[in-house]
Amino acid sequence: MRPARFTPAPLALAAAITAALAPGFAPTARAQSGTVAATPVAIDLAAQPLGQALNELARQANLQVSFPAALVAGKTAPAVSGRLTVQQAMDRLLAGSGLTADMQGSSVVVKPASPAEAVGETTLPAIKVTAQTGASPLGYLAKDTAAGALGNKALLDTPFSITVVDSNEITERGAKSIGQIFVNDASVYTPTASSTTDWWGTQIRGMPVRNSYIDDIPMLLYWGGDFPTEIVESVSALKGLTGFMYGFGEPGGALSYQLKRPKKADETTVSLGYRNSSLFSAHVDTSRNLADDLAIRANLATEQGTAYNESEIDRTVASLAVDKKFGASLNWFTTLAYEDNENRGEPMQFYFSRYDASGSGGRLPSVTHDYDDINVDNSYYKTETLLASTGLQWQINDQWNLKYQVGLTRKEHRSNKTFAYLLNQAGDYQGYAYNFAGKLDNLFTQAILQGNVTTGALKHEIVGGLGLQRSKEKWSPDFYWSNDFNGNIHQEQTFRITRVPDFSLGPVSLDARQTYAFVSDTVHFNERWQAIVGLRFTDYRLKDLDGDPANDSSYEARETSPTLALIYKLDARTRLYGSYIEGLEPGTRITPPYANAGEVLGATVSKQYEVGVKHESGDIDYAAALFRVERSNQMDVPRGTDLYLTQDGLLVYQGIELSGAYQLTKDLNLGLGAIYLDATIDKVSPESAALEGNKPAYAPRWQVVGNAQYRVPGIAGLKLHGNVRYFGASYTGDDNTLKIPDRTVANAGLSYDFRMQNHDLTLLLNVYNLFNTRYWAGGGWSSGNIGESRNISLGLTAQF
Repeated sequence: MRPARFTPAPLALAAAITAALAPGFAPTARAQSGTVAATPVAIDLAAQPLGQALNELARQANLQVSFPAALVAGKTAPAVSGRLTVQQAMDRLLAGSGLTADMQGSSVVVKPASPAEAVGETTLPAIKVTAQTGASPLGYLAKDTAAGALGNKALLDTPFSITVVDSNEITERGAKSIGQIFVNDASVYTPTASSTTDWWGTQIRGMPVRNSYIDDIPMLLYWGGDFPTEIVESVSALKGLTGFMYGFGEPGGALSYQLKRPKKADETTVSLGYRNSSLFSAHVDTSRNLADDLAIRANLATEQGTAYNESEIDRTVASLAVDKKFGASLNWFTTLAYEDNENRGEPMQFYFSRYDASGSGGRLPSVTHDYDDINVDNSYYKTETLLASTGLQWQINDQWNLKYQVGLTRKEHRSNKTFAYLLNQAGDYQGYAYNFAGKLDNLFTQAILQGNVTTGALKHEIVGGLGLQRSKEKWSPDFYWSNDFNGNIHQEQTFRITRVPDFSLGPVSLDARQTYAFVSDTVHFNERWQAIVGLRFTDYRLKDLDGDPANDSSYEARETSPTLALIYKLDARTRLYGSYIEGLEPGTRITPPYANAGEVLGATVSKQYEVGVKHESGDIDYAAALFRVERSNQMDVPRGTDLYLTQDGLLVYQGIELSGAYQLTKDLNLGLGAIYLDATIDKVSPESAALEGNKPAYAPRWQVVGNAQYRVPGIAGLKLHGNVRYFGASYTGDDNTLKIPDRTVANAGLSYDFRMQNHDLTLLLNVYNLFNTRYWAGGGWSSGNIGESRNISLGLTAQF
């Protein structure tokens, strides 16, 4: 009997979420007069500018903190962590600053210290802590981020939707894949289960995302797996067009990874992990200050054994980050990162393009969790990932700074992987072995100048930059794709690969270059209104490398992409915004086997309109956006016996996304996120008229997620967390003949902080797919995966 599924009533759910996130719903702080200064609370503050530290303390301790901006300008606060009273935390933040905190009931006023108080002040050292604070999952709204061509900004002041997940949350949930990292963001989705090669990548707002950046350097990650989480400080998902921010790319959005850098204080973390059936991991992360002006951070991790899906994992990761100061104004930074990953005998990647939808009544086969039926034991996929970068940060004066960076990313692939065309509801399939090798290099160099200018009553934040991105690809001449075996997903697959692939590489087959310049101006009209005007010019060139003088396979495009935005500061913690952005896709010269090989598909311009609101207070945080994206559609069109590649029609993605977190009690934080998507295929040519008004593939109408964090009273250091996510049904192709059914999947876990022999330790437990829901997950070129079965991870972390 098919299990009952949660199906939200769209109108009722939208009304309930909208009402809950209305500004007037925000509750007042619960701190009571006379107790706020004396009651210890969990505090975890990084070293940062003093103004930001005070705002973060107010959020974590449910306080109202008042201070003039000029009073804290240019001052830095040390890291402060532990269970402290507000007075203790304030004393440590303000030590050496010449300021003091005046406690007034549930409010705190920061003011200059009296001469007597200021005598002999010194800055206290950072205090280490391992305990998680239970802070709001949307706490990143209050923090600064590197916003591409907009420079460094508080996320609250960016005119589009961005989600940031930091390393603490990644570690706490044992996240190893993009799906697990962004499980609490309804707009970010991947069909790929953990311990499986992420072949077709991520979707954001129903659109495919192929744009990944590692410390701003582009890297092609799809059909190559996820980037290793052990060396990542944070991962950001930019939702929407990337033309102004990053240049040419697909319009769904971008994933940006920031790697770990040296900490202020010396610290070493050792982690051990286990995941069923017998997958073991170990990770050492150490940060050391070798001198007052030199610091390093090194990571070494490995994962070995058999995963829950019977794939054999052999993975090693290493990274090194170095920061060096030259005087007070010049910093040098460099990063090296490497991963060697082999996934052997993983489940097959399925395709639905040959599926008998009508004969099966539009239904897919029942799902199996007997992985021997869908694995070819000696298949494998090997990748090597490399990043090397270095740069300089120069604080020219109080108003201007210059950052220069150069870097290289490389992804090498060796495929002896298996795929299958699913045929019918009985579960029959045609199996294919796929052999190829490839080496993909991305070279990046960029200089950004950022500063402030005042013209009359207007204040300007200026960001300008020049850069070059160059991509080179080499592939093996031996591409092998053959129907070597058949089977049924409910019967054991005994086929074993005997062919020996040739992984030697041919000459460079792709050499693409983007040379670009950009400038943006954030104009502050007054304390409430600001506007952003930005422009990026990109010169894109693809070299002629086919070796045929009679066939010009080169391609050139020069395009300019603007962004315009208006931001209104409703109060210190709330922003309303509207923005218009354009995105660029470079186009291509068509190659065989298409009948129109040699023709050029020109660069296309996508457009995005968005209005939204962001609010952060620690007590209730929320973000909401109405958006519309218009994108040119590229499709295969059969004409007689020939197949043509064309740009035909318009894809329109419009909808609303919402996310919120509410601190219901001092121990319980509740979160809710949802996206409603109305996506259509529009303005197609007469020969494709049958697709007019259809839904694009893998664009579900609803995705909803609820999550909770609960600090267990009476058991110091114990915190529970969990989420339930609903995935709406979606079509596997633009013809809308076959659907991936909807499903609801739950996850749960806990973290427990304790001390043993004067060391801080954390025990982690996570259960993925708690109720062992059986489901298909689809996404990317009519493909799909069998969803992961229930599996468990355990971890133990120690700090020294």
